[in-house]
Amino acid sequence: MEIGFVNENDYIKVEILCTKLIKPSSPTLSHNQCYKLSFFDQIAEREHIPIVLFYPYNNFNSPTIDERLEKSLSNVLTHVYPAAGRYDKDECSILCLDQGVPYTKAKVNCKLDNFLEKAHKDLSLAVLFWPHEKKNVDQNNFMVSPIITIQVTKFECGGLALSSSVSHPAIDGFTGLKFMFEWGKVCRLGTPIDKINFLSFNLVALSRLRKQCIDESGGDLSFQPSRVEIITAILWRALIRISAVRNRYFRPSLMDFPVNLRSKSSLPQVNNSMGNFRIDVPIIFIPGETKMELHHFIILIRNTVNKVVASCTNASPDEIVSALVNIYNESFEALEWGGNDEVDKVACSSMCKFPLKDIDFGLGKPSLVYFGLKDMEIFWLYDTDCHTEVGVQLDLKESCMQLFECDNDIKDLMFIRDAKL
Repeated sequence: MEIGFVNENDYIKVEILCTKLIKPSSPTLSHNQCYKLSFFDQIAEREHIPIVLFYPYNNFNSPTIDERLEKSLSNVLTHVYPAAGRYDKDECSILCLDQGVPYTKAKVNCKLDNFLEKAHKDLSLAVLFWPHEKKNVDQNNFMVSPIITIQVTKFECGGLALSSSVSHPAIDGFTGLKFMFEWGKVCRLGTPIDKINFLSFNLVALSRLRKQCIDESGGDLSFQPSRVEIITAILWRALIRISAVRNRYFRPSLMDFPVNLRSKSSLPQVNNSMGNFRIDVPIIFIPGETKMELHHFIILIRNTVNKVVASCTNASPDEIVSALVNIYNESFEALEWGGNDEVDKVACSSMCKFPLKDIDFGLGKPSLVYFGLKDMEIFWLYDTDCHTEVGVQLDLKESCMQLFECDNDIKDLMFIRDAKL
């Protein structure tokens, strides 16, 4: 049983009903029972990446939803068999012996609408619906944990919170969302329903800002910045300003900017590959070297990322690995520099162009999506339902969030809902 505190007279209580192992519907063939982890898998951080999707009740959310979810998961695992395995002792491979995915059923003592109302004031309440198994992972013995864990929590109204947590050394964000999307396709029986949008970023404002950046750059900005570059630059600069207010001087800042290499490579076989095919690009702001105009941040992001992308275009798999090893070696000083307490650390992740809001299990599209990863400053970008806006989830300490909401760029361009750590 897990309890989330809301106020003195109101608790959200999640009760664990049972946990079982969902195994592939067909046994994994003997020649597939040892899945080797790639170079990118082995350098990935040892952490679990959770996501929670909240679905309102509809006519298709009948008592048979449990059976449909479990059966469809079992069928999907037949095709994604490493997800039902466990890491081998050598930590360089997965033994795919159909050990199964931990699948937890739970219930919560409130209605979904009431929870969403509270979540709009404190998005961190969604942590209560992370998979139960995820919270019991021993970080000192991480590689004995399952590859994927699932939890389905029912609200009093019949709505659902469907959450998964994937082990990063085997699955990156692209793979995890692809897994959920395909599982939803197999399970789906219904049609989309009304959505709840928040944390949205209107592209009309983006278009104005893009033109403003180009005009103000005086020719320095010779390209059309992407919406991800613009929003990332706005958020990062705002966090740097907040740090300056709190510390009374501008501090260096290190931002980890993940790049999905599937779309950057000429290798067709990696387009839908399982595992990790991404790299965290360290982007460094040094006071005095990078000016504070927005287009300077955009140029810094573009140039740093392009250096990585250029090393992967038209390269063979071995050449890509060799190039990225060199980049990691060149970045060693930056990473050591980032370990300095006098340097601010920021993490970001873009889920734009991923089918996040289209993950439909027959219950319609999710009313709310919640990411969660680290106890640090981090922001997530994703497409909204209409794909004309960019959603933002920003995780900050409450004291930082109050300053963030006062930043002029943020006040002008975004609708903020605070997410406290």
